[in-house]
Amino acid sequence: MRRTILGLGAAASAALIAASWRHWLPMDLTEVFGFVTGAWCVWLTVEENVWNWPIGIANDIFFIVLFLRARLFADMGLQVVYVVLGILGWYWWLHGGRGRTVLHVSRASAATALTLAALGTLSTFGMTLYLRHVRDSAPFWDALTTALSLAAQYLLTKKLIENWHVWMSADVIYVALYAYKHLYLTGGLYLLFLALCVMGLRQWRESQASHPSWEGMAESVHG
Repeated sequence: MRRTILGLGAAASAALIAASWRHWLPMDLTEVFGFVTGAWCVWLTVEENVWNWPIGIANDIFFIVLFLRARLFADMGLQVVYVVLGILGWYWWLHGGRGRTVLHVSRASAATALTLAALGTLSTFGMTLYLRHVRDSAPFWDALTTALSLAAQYLLTKKLIENWHVWMSADVIYVALYAYKHLYLTGGLYLLFLALCVMGLRQWRESQASHPSWEGMAESVHG
C-alpha cells in the first residue's frame, strides 16, 4: 500500500510541476513547489519519518517567497521560524529520546498546554496590532494562524500528539484565508493537510500505545 501511495504521489508531483512549468496551469511555479513539498512533508510526518524535516525546510523556503509576494508578512516570518524549528525537530526526533535515542510519541503536560495557550493569546493580540500598522491584508486571521502554527510546530518538534489538534484548528482557517487571497492551490493544500491531520492523529495514537511513555513522563515532569 505504501509503495502504491509513493508511486502515485511521485507521478502526480512530477505531472503538476511539469504542467506549471509549461504554463498549462494558471499556477505560479513557486506555489506548485510549495504544494508538492508540503504534501510530502505532512505525509512523512504522519508516517513518523524523519525525512519530513529536510523536505519541510525546503517547503518553508518556497513559502517565504510566495507569502512575500502576497503580502502575508506574518506567514512569511512564520516560515523563517519554521526553518529554525525544522533543524531542531530533525535533531530531537533522532536524538531526543531516552539515552539520546529516537524520540517516541507522547502527550503534552497540562503546564505545557496552558503555557502555549497563554503565549498564543498574547502573541495573537500583539501581532494583530503590528500587522494592522504594516497594512497586512488580513491582520487578525494572519496573526491567529501564525500563533496556532507556532504552537503546533513546537509540539511537533517534541513529538507530542496534541500537535495534530492544533494543526487542524489552524488548517480550517488557512483554507478560507488562502481562498480569500486567491491562492487556490495553497488553499487546496491546506484542505489536504486537514485530512492528513486526521490520519496522523489516528496513527500517532496507535504508535503511542505501542511504546512505553517514558518521554511522556519526562514531559510531565519538565513540561
